[in-house]
Amino acid sequence: MINAESFRYEGKRVLVVGGATGMGAAAAQGARALGATAVCIGRPYLWGLGAFGQEGVERVLEILTHELEITMRAVGASSLTEI
Repeated sequence: MINAESFRYEGKRVLVVGGATGMGAAAAQGARALGATAVCIGRPYLWGLGAFGQEGVERVLEILTHELEITMRAVGASSLTEI
């Protein structure tokens, strides 16, 4: 389930999405489709932290970035705003 929280910050609408975004593709497809400003990735980085400490967190972020890049290439997007 995707959770979303919308609020205003410095006069701009901000939408933060969390839940079910454990993979880069989910973050790209779900969150950007909703018009999200930010995506929360709590569980994956906590798993990395618990398993391998800082190196685990860094590896999780590398994996998520790689998955997002693959998704962007698949849809022909050269930037996040094009998704």
